[in-house]
Amino acid sequence: MGGDRRSHPSRFAEITHHTRRGHMNKIYPSAAAALAGVVADGQTLAVGGFGLCGIPEALIQALRDTGVTNLTCVSNNAGVDGFGLGLLLETRQIKKMISSYVGENKLFAQQFLSGELELEFAPQGTLAERLRAGGAGIPAFFTATGVGTVVADGKEVREFDGRKYVMERGIVADVSLVKAWKADEAGNLIYRKTARNFNPMCATAGKVTVVEVEEIVPVGALDPDAIHTPGIFVQRLVLNATPEKRIEQRTLRKTA
Repeated sequence: MGGDRRSHPSRFAEITHHTRRGHMNKIYPSAAAALAGVVADGQTLAVGGFGLCGIPEALIQALRDTGVTNLTCVSNNAGVDGFGLGLLLETRQIKKMISSYVGENKLFAQQFLSGELELEFAPQGTLAERLRAGGAGIPAFFTATGVGTVVADGKEVREFDGRKYVMERGIVADVSLVKAWKADEAGNLIYRKTARNFNPMCATAGKVTVVEVEEIVPVGALDPDAIHTPGIFVQRLVLNATPEKRIEQRTLRKTA
């Protein structure tokens, strides 16, 4: 589960530096501290989550509080009005979204339709693969998804074995914000059930990856076979033991 270190020079330089000094402390006291010196105006950020499931909510709020602007955010959607990435839409800190879905956020739709917010649509599978490819050092790939639709506008289309495919670029983010369930002190991560979603791909696609977790354990406490993301992809950790975990849609069975 390596990845091309040439695609992440800053990550591997930082890890090598820490290793030579014998110091690998990745744990930060707060979300604000974890983002300090990392985020800046005009960056591209990959943000994990699907709807409100598995979003790094404390890191998103801390990102809003930094006041950085002109951001491009890569995420399946933009949270909901007033929560998740919706917070950054309210403050006009996002200039462009690369997303699969708009529907749960009225402000997202309004800003897009008014021309205030740039939007690059990507089918969900394509978005996941673009992030995975970026993390693996793959600059581009071909997929049949989107051929003949607006998704393919302006992109190279080639024919293989009698079928047309559109070329999609891999995504490498300046910073990735990730939510995991549990980490050890070296940054090895375990996600919980469907909260895994886009988080593993975001973790590998970032030049710098900052992770919010519910529990941090000593090195050696995690079963190596249970680890989803190796710690080599993680630069900073912050503990958020009691996340809010809002329910996006609640459906109840009708009583008789």
